[in-house]
Amino acid sequence: MISNNPSIYKLFNEDCLEFMKRMPDNSVDLLITDPPYNISQYSTGNIPREGKKTLNNDIADWDKKIINPVEYVDVFKRIVKPSGNIIIFAGYNQIGDWHSAFDSEYDTFQMFVWHKTNPAPKMYKTGFRNSCEFVIFLWNKGHTWNFSSQDEMHNFFECPICSYPERLREPFHPAQKPLKLMDHFISIASNPGAVVYDPFMGVGTTGVAAVRNKRRFIGTELDTKYVDAANKRIVASL
Repeated sequence: MISNNPSIYKLFNEDCLEFMKRMPDNSVDLLITDPPYNISQYSTGNIPREGKKTLNNDIADWDKKIINPVEYVDVFKRIVKPSGNIIIFAGYNQIGDWHSAFDSEYDTFQMFVWHKTNPAPKMYKTGFRNSCEFVIFLWNKGHTWNFSSQDEMHNFFECPICSYPERLREPFHPAQKPLKLMDHFISIASNPGAVVYDPFMGVGTTGVAAVRNKRRFIGTELDTKYVDAANKRIVASL
């Protein structure tokens, strides 16, 4: 375990499925995570750009780990409180699998769209730019929900993807999410003091958003360099 303040956050360098076996029942108020999308299998290779950084289509080796949503149903249901929420970032190729596994298990399975205002360019100009990502929300009746106003509660949110200095250069994580988006989710779907858990923590954006919004955080991540980076970011946000 890594933590400078274990009463506020705890980070674990291990496989989330193994870790969740040890978690107590009903111990999480909000589970929010960004597992691999498994889209590198469709890649035609990275694209070099003259005078600019190569456009990464191959994602990373960890994206090759196949995610099977069925494996997460029972454990998510066990550790998340009846009043809790689950938020899952999903690739377009995975939405049907997540729906098949979870729709019958929760009262609500709702799709949310994050519109990226500065998506990567479409180099060959043969289709649309990839400016939207999809997020799944799951909950049961009586779930925690901080509804602000009709105008602000669309299942759609616009903000840029991470850019420097928020985006880390070392270690670089190709799927680092922006704090503005995570702040939005955490403030709506949990209350101060809540326990937020991210099974696929990456470089810890969920953790940073959680602690700066006065929540407690637990994160698991397989890559040691990402765990170290997450710890540094969370400490800096305290």
